[in-house]
Amino acid sequence: MELLDDGVLAAARKVIAVHINYPSRAAQRGRTPEQPSYFLKPPSSLSLSGSTVERPAGCELLGFEGEIALVIGSPARRVSPDTAWSHVRWVTAANDLGVYDLRYADKGSNLRSKGGDGFTPVGPGLLPADAVDPAALRIRTWHNGALVQDDTTADLLFPFARLIADLSQLLTLEPGDLILTGTPAGASVAGPGDALEVEVTAGGLSTGRLATTVSEGTTPLAPFGARPRVDDVQREEAYGSREAAGLPTPQKVLTPALKATLESVSTATLSSLLRKRGLNNVSIDGLSSTQPGRRVVGLARTLRYVPNREDLFTAHGAGYNAQKRAIDTVDEGEILVMEARGEKGTGTVGDILALRAQVRGAAAIITDGGVRDFAAVASMDMPTFYANPHPAVLGRRHIPWDTDVTIACGGTTVQPGDIIVADADGILVIPPALAADLAEDAVAQEREETFIAEMVADGHGVDGLYPMNAAWRKRYGQWQERHAHG
Repeated sequence: MELLDDGVLAAARKVIAVHINYPSRAAQRGRTPEQPSYFLKPPSSLSLSGSTVERPAGCELLGFEGEIALVIGSPARRVSPDTAWSHVRWVTAANDLGVYDLRYADKGSNLRSKGGDGFTPVGPGLLPADAVDPAALRIRTWHNGALVQDDTTADLLFPFARLIADLSQLLTLEPGDLILTGTPAGASVAGPGDALEVEVTAGGLSTGRLATTVSEGTTPLAPFGARPRVDDVQREEAYGSREAAGLPTPQKVLTPALKATLESVSTATLSSLLRKRGLNNVSIDGLSSTQPGRRVVGLARTLRYVPNREDLFTAHGAGYNAQKRAIDTVDEGEILVMEARGEKGTGTVGDILALRAQVRGAAAIITDGGVRDFAAVASMDMPTFYANPHPAVLGRRHIPWDTDVTIACGGTTVQPGDIIVADADGILVIPPALAADLAEDAVAQEREETFIAEMVADGHGVDGLYPMNAAWRKRYGQWQERHAHG
C-alpha cells in the first residue's frame, strides 16, 4: 500500500464531490435524487492525515462527512460505465468538512461553506483500484473515538463507475483529480479539540485511519463578506436530526389522542361531516382490503407510477427506484398510498416489499393497482387495500416515478401528510387542518346516533327523531345527563 503525500495533493486539478449517494443518507435527508449532482471543492482545501482543521471564528456548525475518494489515473472523456473504473488509479479515505453557517450564502455552490483551507483531508493510504471491488468497500468514521458512520458501497444510489461516466460526458477527468463519492448516515458536527478519523477497507486492505483535529479560529470573518448565520433548519441538517441537534420535536398533527378518536368513529360519520364542510371528493374508491374488519388511521406517504415507456424504465425502474425508496423510508404508523391510475394489469407491490413496509411499522399500503404474491400479502398483519391481485411485475405497465408528491388514487387527490382513515365502509382522505374539529364533531354525532338508535329500537318512528326536532333534542339532553352520571 502506498501512502498519500504532498505529490498526490499537488496533482489534483479538480476535487469533485457528490451530494447524496448512500440510501441511508437519502433516508435521513428525506429526499432521494433521480440523478447524481455534484459540487467542486478547490484543491487548496486538500490536506494530509494528521492535519488540523480550523473552525472559522464565529461559526457554530463544522460538519464532518466520512467519504471514499477516488483518484483518477488516466484521462476520462465520454467513457461508458463499463470502462469507467479502469480510469481510477487509487481509492482512499476523505473527510468532506464544511461550515453550515455559510451555506445560505453559497446558493448551492458550497464554495465558502466547504472550500476552506484544510476542509478536505485525504489519506493516509492509497488502495490500488485494480485490487478492490468498488461495490464491496466499507467506510467508517469515528468522532472522539466513537464509531458514528459505518456503511458499505453494496447498494449505492449511483455506483462509482456511473459517477465517472456521467462526469466525463461534459468534462475531462484528468490524472490526479479526486472524486468524493458521498457520505452515509451518521455525519454530524465537530467542535474545537475534537478528533475525527475515517477509514476505508476492502477485504484485508485498509487505508489506515485518516486523522484530523479541530481547532478554533481566532480571526473573525471580515464585515465586507458573508457573516455566519445559523438556524434550527441548519442545525438539524448538520447533526442529522432534530434529536441529535438537541432541538424540540415538532408537535405532531396526528397526536395519539386524535388518532384514538379517529379510530373510534366510522368513516361513514366522517364522510357526512366532510360533506357538511363542502368536501365531497375525499374518498378513495373501488378498493378491497386484505383485512376488511380492520380500521386504520395514519399519515399518508405517497408513491406515483407513470405508464411504462421502455426507454424511461431503464433509467427510473431499475436499481434503488422510487418504489423501493418509498418502501424503505415509510415510518411507524404511516400509510403508503400509491397512484397506479387504476391500472389492473400488473402488480404495484409484492410480498417482499410489503414485508419491508410492515417491518418498518407502516400502518397500511393503499394502491389503486394490482398486488403480486397476493396470498402472502394478504396473510400479513399489515392490511393492504388493492384493486385486484395480479401476477405481473410493475415493468409491464408501470414505471415507479417519484415519491412524496401530490397524487391521485382511487379517484381522489392525496397529499403527503394527509390523514387517512379506512374501515369496512371505505377509505377517507382528511386534510390535517380539519382533523381535530372533525373528530370532535364525529364523536358528538355518533353519540346522537346511539340515542336515536335506542329510540328506534324502543318502537319510536323516525319522523322528528331523525334528524331530531326540538322536542327530541330536549329528550336527548336528558339522556346525555343520565349517561354522564352513570
